[in-house]
Amino acid sequence: MPSTPSRAVLVTGCSTGIGRATAERLAAQGWPVYATARRLEAVTDLAAKGCRTLALDVCDEASMRRAVEAVEAEHGAVGVLVNNAGYGSEGPVEEVPMDEVRRQFETNVFGLARMCQLVLPGMRRQGWGRIVNLSSMGGRMTLPGGGFYHATKYAVEALSDALRFEVRGFGVDVVVIEPGPIKTQFGDTAIHKVHALAGSGSPYAAFNAALARNIRDAYEGPMAAFAAGPEAVAKAIERAITARRPRTRYPVTAMARTLMSLRRWLGDRGFDLFLRSQFPTPGR
Repeated sequence: MPSTPSRAVLVTGCSTGIGRATAERLAAQGWPVYATARRLEAVTDLAAKGCRTLALDVCDEASMRRAVEAVEAEHGAVGVLVNNAGYGSEGPVEEVPMDEVRRQFETNVFGLARMCQLVLPGMRRQGWGRIVNLSSMGGRMTLPGGGFYHATKYAVEALSDALRFEVRGFGVDVVVIEPGPIKTQFGDTAIHKVHALAGSGSPYAAFNAALARNIRDAYEGPMAAFAAGPEAVAKAIERAITARRPRTRYPVTAMARTLMSLRRWLGDRGFDLFLRSQFPTPGR
């Protein structure tokens, strides 16, 4: 076991939003940070913020291997993995094309799981590591129109719970971050996916229109006052990797904490009633 374990941080999905804010914050605090994105040119400016930059596509095995090997070549191991890469795809379960479903699971779940597999041998060798998995309040509760996105985040929660138990004895901690609405491009991507489903005669037309409005309101309308910037998530990630004994989960934003508590308190039928006040019921 090395006398001084590597603290090198590998962050996925740094082109915008949470990943970029995290890379900038940790680099400013003196961590050796590797900021990654599918397109290297999307993160080259982070070099001026003290980051090393790498191309990393979590849907490509060779790309993932190269990134991990590059960090290990310089530091011996990836000390901290921040699995941030992911996106939201919205729409009724019946209407979302299966190619899109597979792409979302490949990005949000399979890529995350494979990155864990690739960094764990190095973490075990040095007897220390932190894996931070970006979930969502949507990994603990489900909103209409987000069935497949929520399914990916429920999967992240389950994988993290199993992994936390399995690697604890090797000195590796696994932490889940559960943001509520964050002011990033996430909302724009989700709305674009909903509009892509629009078609004449869809039985979900009214529902899809309401879904797009609700997403926009959460990020740009009256509800945006309850959203936070990506820096709030970056701060939670910093707490998770610096704590001597990190918590297993870090909710971010008051809305995330409120809605997850409401879901537990109301139960299935009660939460369904609450959702009917926010969405039109398809077919009625």
